[in-house]
Amino acid sequence: MDPLGAPSQFVDVDSLPGWSDAYEAKQLDCHQSPVEKAQVDVRSPFPYRKDINEKIILWKGDVALLNCTAIVNTSNETLTDKNPVSESIFMHAGPDLKDELQKLKGCRTGEAKLTKGFNLAARFIIHTVGPKYKSRYRTAAESSLYSCYRNVLQLAKEQAMCSVGFCVINTLKRCYPLEDATHIALRTVRRFLEVHGETLEKVVFAVSELEEAAYQKLLPLYFPRSLEEEVQSLPYLPADIGNAEGEPVVPERQIRITEKPGVPDDASDEEGLEADLSFIGSHAFARMEGDVDKQRRLILQGQLSEAALQKQHQRNYNRWLCQARAEDLSDIASLKALYQTGVDNCGRTVMVVVGRNIPVTLIDMEKALLYFIHVMDHIAVKEYVLVYFHTLTNDYNQLDSNFLKKLYDVVDAKYKRNLKALYFVHPTFRSKVSAWFFTTFTVSGLKDKIHYVESLQQLFTAIPPEQIDLPPFVLEYDARENGPYYSSYPPSPDL
Repeated sequence: MDPLGAPSQFVDVDSLPGWSDAYEAKQLDCHQSPVEKAQVDVRSPFPYRKDINEKIILWKGDVALLNCTAIVNTSNETLTDKNPVSESIFMHAGPDLKDELQKLKGCRTGEAKLTKGFNLAARFIIHTVGPKYKSRYRTAAESSLYSCYRNVLQLAKEQAMCSVGFCVINTLKRCYPLEDATHIALRTVRRFLEVHGETLEKVVFAVSELEEAAYQKLLPLYFPRSLEEEVQSLPYLPADIGNAEGEPVVPERQIRITEKPGVPDDASDEEGLEADLSFIGSHAFARMEGDVDKQRRLILQGQLSEAALQKQHQRNYNRWLCQARAEDLSDIASLKALYQTGVDNCGRTVMVVVGRNIPVTLIDMEKALLYFIHVMDHIAVKEYVLVYFHTLTNDYNQLDSNFLKKLYDVVDAKYKRNLKALYFVHPTFRSKVSAWFFTTFTVSGLKDKIHYVESLQQLFTAIPPEQIDLPPFVLEYDARENGPYYSSYPPSPDL
């Protein structure tokens, strides 16, 4: 309900019936041919999975009206396309969205880029560009469309999003055959949920009346709702179902990696180790770093210039960033210990760290560092604030000072320059003492940015409550310790 009591136009994804709920008939309406009982032992490459089906929603409606973590906008390379989906999103999001898109400087086909949702019920919008379809370039179009769906899902996983509302990315303007595109969309989502299903709670396919028929027809192929439906759907699967991730596979484009790259295949093993080593170090890649040991020695002796030190640090950070982008960090993302929320009173991005969700003794802390870099790299290019919830943490959640020092040393200078405030929520006396020692003797430049926040009422004077996603246990703890939040609470001088 809006403030005047009128029904809201936005639709909560939790109120929509799931794909499993829609299953009533014992036989597919679109596939009437009977299936022999003897075929039950034959399993589909997309077997019946109740846990996955419960995450899927097919909804006929406007994606812009969905109340979920993020919705998907399909556009062109300049992010100015005028199609029904984009125009509705722009209308409901408000004028700030256009200003935000100009900062992105476009988006290439197959890529996905993130903005805030502004006036939408969805907190974020993921923008992607579908391919233009021509029959002679079919393979390229299939690969690009797969990349659209995969990159959207990957971005949702990295940002620890709970729910994503997909529009149909292949617009009529781009001439992509609807049924062919639907196969790619469904199998890509299916394969992603098989591997990373724990990171997403709901995936909504928002379709028009025309598109609904195609989705109703093909969803049972990739998301069968019973063993019987799985068997009935099996004969209707296309010959090309992609690889393990749903990506189209073109056999003639697969390359073979030789056992010794750079050495001819017919080279004789009798030439020995000397021949194998003769070409190592003769190419540019092997020479580009120079003498690393010499550089480190000069740094220790104080003989390396400030510019050289910065260059060395930048190279080191870029290595961490490349490793973070290549690593599978889904197990860290599933903890929901770091995520982006709204903006503070100054319009700066708010990042949340939930201390209780970090099982320090059970996870690989180097992967945690990689995940932090992966999530924060594009956030730290602009001013941002951190909110750290120390609520109900114990010894198993305490980040070691050596880890924090390493993180502070590894991250790029933009992280430190653009961090404008760190709100330390529900601190204990012990944590205040530890923070004081750390910021006084271990790192510099952070001490003045820390604000200790004893209650959510204080926090809300700096960050509006509607702009921050609060873990339920934090709300319960604060209500128990400080009483419920009242908007008339006077602003805190500490913030």
